[in-house]
Amino acid sequence: MSAKLERLSQILRIVLEGRLRSLAENRGEITVEVGAEDYLEVVRTLRDHAELRFEQLMDIFGVDYSAYGNAACQSGRRFATVLHLLSIEHNWRLRLRVFCPDDGFPVMDSVCGLWPSANWQEREAFDMYGIMYSGHPDLRRILTDYGFEGHPLRKDFPVYGYTEMRYDEEAGRVIYQPVTIEPRENIPRVVREAGYGDAGHV
Repeated sequence: MSAKLERLSQILRIVLEGRLRSLAENRGEITVEVGAEDYLEVVRTLRDHAELRFEQLMDIFGVDYSAYGNAACQSGRRFATVLHLLSIEHNWRLRLRVFCPDDGFPVMDSVCGLWPSANWQEREAFDMYGIMYSGHPDLRRILTDYGFEGHPLRKDFPVYGYTEMRYDEEAGRVIYQPVTIEPRENIPRVVREAGYGDAGHV
């Protein structure tokens, strides 16, 4: 770990004492995990503390850890919200991960009040993963259609979806119907010239 990351790690351990569930360095980046109950307080501290000053939210997204390969990483929970933060003043980055306490109905606090840019990003996580953001000013779908059922980036969402939409000439509008795509295996056809692999073939 570089001296800069070591310093950031020490500051985080001191400032977030008692609220830090894990801190890890991987590929030159620090990832911290905190509990959902401490989430808002922690992000406010990360933004406002003089030694941290993570004033810019770079990204916020959802993750579905079901069937995740590294079981030690998931803390027994399925859905998480992950933030990428940037401190322009100190020139360092941080990844913050928070697991939703309830897998059946994942809810997290919204950080729109701290970083207005979180608005559309939280809407995307809601749309794709079904994570609700309590206190969000306008939580509705942003990428899928209004009548869309399910959340497409969940691991249990079917590859072909549930419904398809098309424009119906006779009705003069878009209609929804059950998926009519027949599942098929796409096995690439390999074409080789005659004699390929023979001992004398050049």
